[in-house]
Amino acid sequence: MLLNIGHLYPDLLNIYGDRGNIICLKKRCQWRGIEVKVTDVSLDYQLKAGEFDLFFGGGGQDRQQLIVAKDLQKKARVLKQEALRDVPMLTVCGTYQLFGHFFKTNTGCKIPGISIFDVYTVSSHQRKIGNIVVKLNPLIAQSLSNPVTFNHSVTQNLVGFENHIGNTFFSRHAKSDSPARWVTQDTSGTSLALPLTLPLGKVMKGCGNNGQDKTEGAIFKNVLGTYLHGPLLPKNPHLADWLIKKALEIKYKKPIALKSLDDSLEWQAHQAASKRG
Repeated sequence: MLLNIGHLYPDLLNIYGDRGNIICLKKRCQWRGIEVKVTDVSLDYQLKAGEFDLFFGGGGQDRQQLIVAKDLQKKARVLKQEALRDVPMLTVCGTYQLFGHFFKTNTGCKIPGISIFDVYTVSSHQRKIGNIVVKLNPLIAQSLSNPVTFNHSVTQNLVGFENHIGNTFFSRHAKSDSPARWVTQDTSGTSLALPLTLPLGKVMKGCGNNGQDKTEGAIFKNVLGTYLHGPLLPKNPHLADWLIKKALEIKYKKPIALKSLDDSLEWQAHQAASKRG
């Protein structure tokens, strides 16, 4: 099998070790004999539908986000099409914000997003920084592969490190475990019932989306947004495998059983991160 990964703006959005997520995905595939091709998708890249099986985008500063935002509008139509056909995407911090409706900076500049997530972000004067533990949304947690050596409560968590001044809010009220739907229209005027954007999880330790409502991240179909750096995936191998499995199943249109790996070191790192204040 072959997995084609599109790495969004690695030259502009790559802080706090986010590139480690790509390294993690590559290694976990290679250990299973799955070929991986990673392509940098940056400014003026002519993105085509069906070109990639999985997307990843990391974090960046306001200046880089302004540059990316303009170019991302050119790729919005294709990325939305790919999201609607269930292609998995992992967006962290800056990319997460740009996949929402907009990011308003402290200077009042309103950076437009591409509205895959039904969220918006407003900059604050208080930086949210530190270790974070998140209990996964049951809708995604139930589809994760649980290592037999760890109990249910541990493997339904995510751990990471957050460092952001943006406060992200959901545009519509959403219960974390409710598969509610909202209605929109496509370009022909046909009504479409689409899954509501839901929180990726509930904050157990840390700030999350905004430090107020205990939500962290967002889910739209198989598109995930989060503020967890660190990088995220090496300490959360269950989420890495979820992305790989979903990508292969959408591509090959059949159930995929991933070969088990010895993740003892990864889970030691996960547990150690969970205990940090």
